[in-house]
Amino acid sequence: MSTHDAERRGVGRAGVPGPRTGPPKAPRSPGRPSQGLSSRTRTRLAAGTLLTPFFALFTVAMIVPVGYALWLSLFTEKQSGLGFDGPRTVFDGLGNYATALGDQAFRDGFWVLLGYCALYLPLMIGGAIALALLLDSALARARRFFQLALFLPHAIPGLIAALIWIYLYTPELSPVVAAMEAGGIGFDFFSAEGTLPSIVNIALWQWLGYNVVIFYAALQAVDRSLLEAATVDGAGNWRIAFSVKLPLIRSSLVMVLLFTVIGSLQLFTEPLILSRGSGSAVTSTWTPNMYAYSAAFERNDYGLAAAASVLIALVAAALSYLVTRFTNRRKGARP
Repeated sequence: MSTHDAERRGVGRAGVPGPRTGPPKAPRSPGRPSQGLSSRTRTRLAAGTLLTPFFALFTVAMIVPVGYALWLSLFTEKQSGLGFDGPRTVFDGLGNYATALGDQAFRDGFWVLLGYCALYLPLMIGGAIALALLLDSALARARRFFQLALFLPHAIPGLIAALIWIYLYTPELSPVVAAMEAGGIGFDFFSAEGTLPSIVNIALWQWLGYNVVIFYAALQAVDRSLLEAATVDGAGNWRIAFSVKLPLIRSSLVMVLLFTVIGSLQLFTEPLILSRGSGSAVTSTWTPNMYAYSAAFERNDYGLAAAASVLIALVAAALSYLVTRFTNRRKGARP
């Protein structure tokens, strides 16, 4: 084979491949992917596919009802002429909001909620933290049993729980009241002074175990080497609990506090059932939610009920903002 033939076939004189004389390959476009879609596009498509059901459900269950409530709150029903033609729906602007804010019963409901939060929040948060720390301590025994026992009341619907406690509050039926009277303790759970503690007790019984589980799960995630280091440094159980454990589960504390505040503003089931008790001091407008319920289903004033609901939602949003702002400021102020 001649030298010219060898070079043409890609073989040099010493057997080393020589330069090819075939047509050169077309250069690859730098901005064009090799095949199919780029990884970023595929990621966006996957995220959109997974998030579409959530946003669809959120729109149907949240955005649409809120928008309808806002629209409904701007209208009211008025009688036309002498009233023979029936009521007609007219645009009232902010009239329903002015009516709700001008109603003493609606404003008194927020004072009731203030007293409820002042009694309920310290007992709920403090009790849940204390029980969670106790379960997390080395002295705790039968942790699984106590977790289940504390969480079990939360599995009972609020309506059923309220009915159970009404039975336990009724003097003619309750063994608890009978035992208290036998011991010389007289307390009327349905009186004006006893109504608020009675409702707080029902809420604590139902929600305390739920928050204990949240705090206990957060405590279990704490790095045990930090606790061992604190023990080696001479810190006692109290110092470890309040100086090491609680700061490390601060995010869980903020979350539980925020949800508890929002849940307190939605107080409805317990006082509604308690109002059916004999001689109960709870009225149909005792809380803002009960006021909105009464306006809608007892007075058939859906515009006023929608306006009251929007005002309650605004108060809940403002309190949520204040709680998160306060906790973030406390976090930034810490060294």
